Amino acid sequence: MEKLRYERPVIKKLETNMPNKFGLRTEYVAKTHIDGVAVKDLIKDHGSPVFVISEETIRKTYRQAKKAFTTRYPKVQFAWSYKTNYLGAVCRTFHQEGSWAEVVSGFEYDKALNNGVEGNKIIFNGPDKTDEDLKKAIKNGSLIHIDHLDELYSVIELAETMSTKPRVAIRINMDTGIYPMWDRFGFNYENGQAWDALNKIMRNKNLELVGLHCHIGTFMLTAQAYGTAAYKMADLALGIKKKYKHDIKYIDMGGGFASKNTLKGSYLPGADTNPTFDDFAEAITSALINSNFEPDNLPLLILETGRALIDDAGFLVGTVISNKRSSLGKRTTIIDVGVNILFTSFWYEHKVTPAQPFTQYTEDTTLYGPLCMNIDVVRESANLPLLNKGDHFVIHSVGAYNMTQWMQFITLRPAVVMIDKNSKAHVIREKETIDNITLMEKVPEHLEEFEL
Repeated sequence: MEKLRYERPVIKKLETNMPNKFGLRTEYVAKTHIDGVAVKDLIKDHGSPVFVISEETIRKTYRQAKKAFTTRYPKVQFAWSYKTNYLGAVCRTFHQEGSWAEVVSGFEYDKALNNGVEGNKIIFNGPDKTDEDLKKAIKNGSLIHIDHLDELYSVIELAETMSTKPRVAIRINMDTGIYPMWDRFGFNYENGQAWDALNKIMRNKNLELVGLHCHIGTFMLTAQAYGTAAYKMADLALGIKKKYKHDIKYIDMGGGFASKNTLKGSYLPGADTNPTFDDFAEAITSALINSNFEPDNLPLLILETGRALIDDAGFLVGTVISNKRSSLGKRTTIIDVGVNILFTSFWYEHKVTPAQPFTQYTEDTTLYGPLCMNIDVVRESANLPLLNKGDHFVIHSVGAYNMTQWMQFITLRPAVVMIDKNSKAHVIREKETIDNITLMEKVPEHLEEFEL
């Protein structure tokens, strides 16, 4: 019989009500399976660490978001934000659900085309569009969202030499009561920049103005800011109608909806306090419906939602490397997941749960990654059960940005697995090998040989 492991006694404050300044109630349930697949089997088959994507969660979340808007507004179209997670299997899942593609670079544009998205259902955003990118987008009939005057002049010049009329919109920045205001991208609403660009477009016979676009921020914690933005977008659209007798076909409200993650420094958990899809939908659609659009001539509402649609569908499974005590006696646990593959740990307090049964003893713990750098901290302070060397764990809600902003640094990037509705795990990106890293390296001939 195995000898029972000794656990020292501890006095623990019991929290029976809402969270308060002393912290949250610590309630853990082991996350032994993801969509019916055992965590230990995922690690056995694909190594540790490994990203896991739940296809069922993607579809469920997308349908919740779509329902929130379509029950309030008659003309709604989602466009999947490629920069949030541009793995082919993830993008195609959203496209199967009816989402268009929203891209911000020539690389992402080509990815959307390779995924089978028709050119006229690709929205091309971003400040860096080369002339070659613009030519391709014009030829394919894509929606080009102009970010600055230099880009506008490039489009005008290209339009004079091409047989296809560019379909353009402008990106607008504005004061919605959020600080700091995002004014780096697009044309300002308040100081007249937006009208200056619109007038230039409307007076050019080679361009077709089809829409207006804004993106007011990221991880927005108030839905009302979107109501303000939608009101100002409607005001511009109605002004164009009055001045030029021209109907704007769509208003694109961008993305930025908060997921259920908890930001560092938050007093309460994000799942309880962050706005829901219904909150965002109510603010946006109310502003549009209550404006002076003719009831039978409402513009299409486009939403470029990314983070809120994919965050909860992503998990990162890993293994404990060791335990130590800091110089002050605090428990520190070293895991095989570092900030190079979990970029969002810099601003999220990610939920971490054991992947095997455990005792109810918990301790304030710092989770360090495996990198040889002091900033490799996954959680600065988390009340966790004891995790021993070789134990597995699951980090929750990591689907957004981690698989596009990850870095090959010190360790190789892991595999990504998607679990389908039948609990079958599919590798959607293989784990890296040293050959992947050295493939593009070139060594000059005079450096090929050496003696030590």
